[in-house]
Amino acid sequence: MGWKDRGVEIKTPEQVDLMRRAGLVVGRTLEVLRGAVRPGVTTRELDAIAEDAIRSAGASPSFLGYQGFPASICASVNDEVVHGIPGDRELREGDLVSLDCGAIVDGWHGDAAITVPVGPVPTELTALIADTEAALWAGIAAVRDGGRVGDVSAAVEGSLRAAGDYGVLEDYTGHGIGTAMHQPPDVPNTGRPGRGARLVPGIALAVEPMVTLGTHETVLLDDDWTVVTADGSWAAHCEHTFALTEDGVWVLTALDGGEAALTALGVPYGGR
Repeated sequence: MGWKDRGVEIKTPEQVDLMRRAGLVVGRTLEVLRGAVRPGVTTRELDAIAEDAIRSAGASPSFLGYQGFPASICASVNDEVVHGIPGDRELREGDLVSLDCGAIVDGWHGDAAITVPVGPVPTELTALIADTEAALWAGIAAVRDGGRVGDVSAAVEGSLRAAGDYGVLEDYTGHGIGTAMHQPPDVPNTGRPGRGARLVPGIALAVEPMVTLGTHETVLLDDDWTVVTADGSWAAHCEHTFALTEDGVWVLTALDGGEAALTALGVPYGGR
């Protein structure tokens, strides 16, 4: 494994394969959680479901114990943007819940997030989720060998600005990932193309738009984890881990490797 651009970890193809194993655990766990979201379920129950799914797959949760975090997933409801701690809160019809999950296989990490409506929700909330997911894929679609992280940031921001008057978080970003869950470089959700660390085969990044119906301003609650919107507006959070290979982009936490979405966007698929 090599290191470039101030500590960016460059993986061998064999190491990317290990990350794919971790990514599949994350992707499958999130699909289990998606199916478990319903009115009356608590976020603590969702956390237990996730931990069982991760451990049953022979992996371990990335989040549990990370800097003291007490759970295996983050569960952020409505105006909670990210890092919500699972507990006794029961989901109600009309809520939004963002579920962020990480898993470790043989020392390698995968990290992804989805936002799920609890039953029927207003059109503006379904649009918020769809536009956040579209921005995630726009960022991934901007990846090219020899490009820059800023290309990803600019594509995420551009997609969201074109979609609506959203708040796009600036103080929380995507990140490099590999032998640690958070590594250089940061991957902001706003920025200018042509700036930041160079994109080369072997780089792996987690891209994660965090988007609100109001402003980008946030407040950290007294638990020192949960990030909420300052204006009380609701939020969505979507994330995938990808690697750039010699053949193209491989979305390690997507069950199909991202092949369908990347092909539709005209981006070379780099999975195997």
